[in-house]
Amino acid sequence: MNTEELELLSDSKYRNYVAAIDKALKNFEYSSEWADLISALGKLNKVLQNNAKYQVVPKKLTIGKRLAQCLHPALPGGVHRKALETYEIIFKIIGPKRLAKDLFLYSSGLFPLLANAAMSVKPTLLSLYEIYYLPLGKTLKPGLQGLLTGILPGLEEGSEYYERTNTLLEKVAAAVDQSAFYSALWGSLLTSPAVRLPGITYVLAHLNRKLSMEDQLYIIGSDIELMVEAVSTSVQDSSVLVQRSTLDLILFCFPFHMSQVKY
Repeated sequence: MNTEELELLSDSKYRNYVAAIDKALKNFEYSSEWADLISALGKLNKVLQNNAKYQVVPKKLTIGKRLAQCLHPALPGGVHRKALETYEIIFKIIGPKRLAKDLFLYSSGLFPLLANAAMSVKPTLLSLYEIYYLPLGKTLKPGLQGLLTGILPGLEEGSEYYERTNTLLEKVAAAVDQSAFYSALWGSLLTSPAVRLPGITYVLAHLNRKLSMEDQLYIIGSDIELMVEAVSTSVQDSSVLVQRSTLDLILFCFPFHMSQVKY
């Protein structure tokens, strides 16, 4: 419990709010079917909305865990949509400064969702990123790699949300600065095989073929060793498409005579 929350406990109405949150969270313990989870989320949402004047949400760690559990890929889209409603209510209440401070707490459930989300869930999730994450700007940096790993699955050629996802990634890059963005992107490609193809596709699509690599060094990011390791790992990926795209990347962007890739 932080200092701010301790100070609020002198307010009897806030103490009632804490008790109501505790009661709402108990409903999750007794949930045995997905319909029970939707009901529990609805009760939690009501408590949060009735106390929206308080920017400090009590029991936030437990709430974050419960919301992450409700976004498990095995659960149906109806539960996911209801959980996303809860996230939006919380984000509206706490504002951008508190969201930036508690980014990991709420993002642990959100970031893995897009890859497994039903089509009806994806636009709601993308809206959360557009409305509440983009305004965080450079304060996104600590969670940037996770955010990119979470968004990149939407960059599937021919998919309904390809353009929207691409635009979102471009706006994230502008918000945090290009070098930080690409550093996080290379980190995602290195550690998450599932996003290698969309990640490399993004890089290839945003290269200016009329310029030399020296004129767009931000694509390398701030850690050249990370980029080299990500490219080396990707070219050995089990997917032929990933291998081919990575070779295209090497051919156009990183010729062996380029001074920046020499050790």
